[in-house]
Amino acid sequence: MVSFFWSVLLRDLTLAARRRGDWMVALFFFVMVTSLFPLSVGPEPELLQRIGPGVLWVAATLASLLSLSRLFEDDHRDGSLEQMVLSPTSLVLLVLGKASAHWLVYGIPLLLITPLLGIQFNLPWDAIGVLVFSLLLGTPVLSLLGAAGAALTLGLRGGGVLLTLLILPLYTPALIFGTGAVDGVIAGTSAEAHLSLLGAFLLVSLLVAPWVAAASLRVSLE
Repeated sequence: MVSFFWSVLLRDLTLAARRRGDWMVALFFFVMVTSLFPLSVGPEPELLQRIGPGVLWVAATLASLLSLSRLFEDDHRDGSLEQMVLSPTSLVLLVLGKASAHWLVYGIPLLLITPLLGIQFNLPWDAIGVLVFSLLLGTPVLSLLGAAGAALTLGLRGGGVLLTLLILPLYTPALIFGTGAVDGVIAGTSAEAHLSLLGAFLLVSLLVAPWVAAASLRVSLE
């Protein structure tokens, strides 16, 4: 079972390496959205500092949505997904492998570029550190919940739009806790409560989302 998980993970990472344009588009989108806000609202440091955490978190959330519709679609189109479903291995491990690959491909580059983008919003270094840590806890949630939504909308006409409408409300707690942690540091209070809630949300997503996605895959392929 462990070897199956690693096989799915390495397979998706290999495919992502061959399609560099896909994850580069998401990273370029993240950089462009966050860079346009300081140009549009003006150079006032206090205003930029106030809106910065929310802008960065919203941009990261939208960037993760760009690739979710293809999480299972390519395998479904070439028939390999059906073979995986028919195999005796657990579908939960399949979902975990694909969600982990999605996070490694799309989440890690966002984490690496976030400190540079945080400087644009005049964020202090302690707030940038909390921002990166909140994204480290929150971006796996985006991949796990996104995998459940992608499995549920697999094969549907207009599935990408439906996926966005279905998943965005589920992303709201992560968005609130992530931005709240950074705002707390900027305001001089502790970020521990928000980070704890974000960690709890990650744990719940890890325990629930793969099983929901596995059940959705069986329904979508019937």
